[in-house]
Amino acid sequence: MYTENLMTLSSVALENIPHLWEQNDVLIFLIDLDDYDILNPECLNNIEKEHLGKLETIYFKKRYIVSRMVLKYILCHLLKKKSVLDISTYKDECGEVHILNHKELHICLSYSENIVTLAISRVKVGIDVEVKRSLALKNTLKYLQTKSSCTDKPLSDADLLKIWTLKEAYCKFSNTSIFSILGKEPNFNNTCYSSCLLDNKYVFSVITDSGPHTINISRLEKINYN
Repeated sequence: MYTENLMTLSSVALENIPHLWEQNDVLIFLIDLDDYDILNPECLNNIEKEHLGKLETIYFKKRYIVSRMVLKYILCHLLKKKSVLDISTYKDECGEVHILNHKELHICLSYSENIVTLAISRVKVGIDVEVKRSLALKNTLKYLQTKSSCTDKPLSDADLLKIWTLKEAYCKFSNTSIFSILGKEPNFNNTCYSSCLLDNKYVFSVITDSGPHTINISRLEKINYN
């Protein structure tokens, strides 16, 4: 059953991220899309702009621009680049995000409503976040295991969200489709994984290869990039 391992997030400013990077293997940031009301694609390269043009709604366009903009501003500080235009992202055939010429970095993104979670890591990582809520995805979630392995009681919405985020995080970690493991248990051998409730609002799961690894999760303060 899902136990609410509560974590209250502290806020971190952009300029303090290099200090966190020195102390941790994995940095995970919670980013509020509502902090950013201007859609400015100037930070994107031509390949990224081409992908942006394929997105059909303002919501999807905004989260794409904001996530790439924030990622690039963070990496400018970590990699000591002069401009966000010096950093290019691309996706592989399975959808995993990479940084051009920086194979040592592992990137993972997850979205839920107005929240983006972004992981920048020295090790392989998968993350997923869901806003804590009553579930409406019954047609999809019916394929999940819906009973506890210990009892015959149906799992709560919180339990289902924990299972869902773990499966999504595992798929991102292993770079596979959610549909390949939807009705079965992921293979967690040689991995470290955990789930928690962030700020009593967001169910969050993270998976890395076997550790131990140090992980910092924080809320990113708004970046004033104009």
